Amino acid sequence: MDFRNLFDFLEQLQQNNNKEWMDTHRKWYRSLRAEFILWLDDLDATLAQLHDDYYPTPGKRGINRINNNLMFHPHKPVYKDHFGAGLDKAPNSADFYVEIGLKQCLLAGGFWRPEAKTLRSIREGIDYNGEELQAILDKSSFKTTFGGLYEDEKLTQAPKGFSNDHPHIELLRNKTFGVEHLLDRDEVFQDDFKEKIIKVYLEMLPFRRYLNHAASV
Repeated sequence: MDFRNLFDFLEQLQQNNNKEWMDTHRKWYRSLRAEFILWLDDLDATLAQLHDDYYPTPGKRGINRINNNLMFHPHKPVYKDHFGAGLDKAPNSADFYVEIGLKQCLLAGGFWRPEAKTLRSIREGIDYNGEELQAILDKSSFKTTFGGLYEDEKLTQAPKGFSNDHPHIELLRNKTFGVEHLLDRDEVFQDDFKEKIIKVYLEMLPFRRYLNHAASV
């Protein structure tokens, strides 16, 4: 994958964020998209060899649209400033997200503001066995890789059905259960980029498994 070409395209796109420019350069975009999908296919095949319950996700299915949803976000630009995709993407589960963009490059996973039913299931899982999740979060290598849970809006009080003196109240108050690992752009250009992705994926795996089990109960 020629990531330098991808960044060049994104930089020009953000300077000309309109349909007219995209229509003129659509051949360039389609070529990059096809190359990114092939890169995702290779990464997907590699990750699938790491554990038996991996959910195969071909690049064409995992890749996100480059168009912003202007119906719900009318003030956003027409096109995104990144290429993104979700892998290991089973239905109603926490996938493994890859984003290569101008503002940030990152690897992430978890549930970002899940629907009420899923959020309730995760909280019930924490109520039943929050010690396991806390142990994952407290692991030294996990902290080094992700820092901690993604900082997002939290409840000011205990969620309905839980008490404020619950031993895992700080976890229960979260609306988002996700982590992210930021990448320098230079890391994307390195020969060992794929190996770094694998390392982050494996570090995140127990966290995602915990959430997926809780969400499925």
